[in-house]
Amino acid sequence: MFAKYSVALAASAALSIGLSAQPASADTFVHLFEWQWEDVAQECENWLGPKGFKAVQVSPPQEHIQGDAWWTRYQPVSYQLESRSGSSDAFADMVQRCNAAGVDVYADAVINHVAHGKGQGIAGSSYDNEALNYPHYQRDDFQEPCGIEQSDYTQNAERVRQCQLVGLPDLNTSDPTVQSHIADYLDTLAVLGVRGIRVDAAKHMAPSDIAAILAQVDTPLYAFQEVIDLGGEAISATEYQGTADITEFRYGASLGDIFNNRALANLQQFGESPALLPSDQAVVFTDNHDNQRGHGAGGSNILTHRDDALYRLANVFMLAWPYGYPKVMSSYAFSDSDQGPPQVAVYQQGEAQCGEAWVCEHRWPEIANMVAFRQQADGSEVTHWWDNGHHQIAFSREAQGFIAINREPQALTHTFQTDMADGHYQNVTAEGQCIVVEDGQLTLSVPAMSAVALHVGAPCPAS
Repeated sequence: MFAKYSVALAASAALSIGLSAQPASADTFVHLFEWQWEDVAQECENWLGPKGFKAVQVSPPQEHIQGDAWWTRYQPVSYQLESRSGSSDAFADMVQRCNAAGVDVYADAVINHVAHGKGQGIAGSSYDNEALNYPHYQRDDFQEPCGIEQSDYTQNAERVRQCQLVGLPDLNTSDPTVQSHIADYLDTLAVLGVRGIRVDAAKHMAPSDIAAILAQVDTPLYAFQEVIDLGGEAISATEYQGTADITEFRYGASLGDIFNNRALANLQQFGESPALLPSDQAVVFTDNHDNQRGHGAGGSNILTHRDDALYRLANVFMLAWPYGYPKVMSSYAFSDSDQGPPQVAVYQQGEAQCGEAWVCEHRWPEIANMVAFRQQADGSEVTHWWDNGHHQIAFSREAQGFIAINREPQALTHTFQTDMADGHYQNVTAEGQCIVVEDGQLTLSVPAMSAVALHVGAPCPAS
């Protein structure tokens, strides 16, 4: 199911030819999952902008059902911009402030379906799934009710796209009226300054429907489509190429498989498998809000913040390696897979309170400081690959940077060849450590379960 890679190098061997030349994004974005709009705005100003993050993905801003669970956000009632994260005014203010800080906002757009049940949404709008009566939609706007069976995913693409996902009323997204309503909603977001969207449950809509909706949006939006495809299903992610970028779920599953179960030496050609989407169409991540809870795809191979050092190393690799457009996860702590966000705000008295209720992986130095590394290394190939045949690897990004990752229980001590100019460089994964490159070489002692990352944009301060 997942791509397999062979190890071409003997222990302690190095390779100086260029690898992984396919185009990849220089940028990184972060998912601030379930953050309040005011907290997102402050984080754009205080952290995301200064650290160079391209964008922030925010939770669905549209009105949703009442309740504490995280998934209530994915049961929309109306297109009012009233949600658990804040009011429409707070949302508009957040978008403006993030844009001013140089950070684009990507809204999670739930457009395939509406809420199950009967009641009032968080903004007071009434809904009734038996009568198929919603603020924007009536019975004629929906597909005929039918449930998706598990076997449909491998045998019947039509039912996956036209029947109800976990009982949620399925909009007829091929209908011009429905398309117009959705496009109007996306236009509302764009007018406020939203620059992109995540198309939730894209796999449950025809690619032509998504393309038709996006074509009606007056202000073009960057879009990426959630298409879970680990292979062997009736619907393939490749069907969505040309519509917009696509979530590459096989990336995180394969990366987690290697970091959990196999030698890191297998990463030498990572991303070059024909099983994966082309680099310039793939949104990649170690984990997301679904599969870190055991939903979605990847199973036990998925790495999350609970894996601590292993998770940090996997993210270092993701941000250093030239494949895809990487998305960093920023989570909250949970003990139940349905558990909603903490009741306490992230920002208190002007300071982000991270580490307990709010995990804030995007602030970990091994992740945050690799954003600039990726930007600096843009367009450069992988050179001077080295591995010990097991769980210690290193490589250069031509003259722009160098990475060493040690996933073993003992230190990695070695002299490496690089393309970097002679000088003193900061190890951006650890504060205050300077590394000397002399005659194109550097000698390192990398502690167990840690990494070293250097780039030309981070020289050591003059003493």
